[in-house]
Amino acid sequence: MDSRATLWIGRTLTGLFALFMLGASVAPKLLHMPIAEETMAQLGWPAGYAFVIGLIELACVILYLIPRTSVLGAVLTMSLLGGAMATQIRAGSPLFSHILFSLYLGLFMWGGLWLRSPQLRALFPVAREP
Repeated sequence: MDSRATLWIGRTLTGLFALFMLGASVAPKLLHMPIAEETMAQLGWPAGYAFVIGLIELACVILYLIPRTSVLGAVLTMSLLGGAMATQIRAGSPLFSHILFSLYLGLFMWGGLWLRSPQLRALFPVAREP
């Protein structure tokens, strides 16, 4: 695949991931939307944690979007997603729709970074280049 096309596909995946995280997870928590606290309560979290978790998510997404800190942002975001997965397991949520959703997001996030970063592709080659 053309390196220019690879870069733009990676940027598109990165942008979609960031928009999803900001719109579906960060914004409800930072805007104190009732759905954020209700969801956290259903998962067993005490009241008041949604805002702090939203701030952590925002910091991770910002780090992921900055080219120099993108790998750090991806590692921190994956840690956050691992915590979300553990919470879903503890709550007894369905496997494919809830528990593994963090894994799906993580693969999408790393895929975008892998496609836009030649250094990451060299470190983790998936296919041999001719």
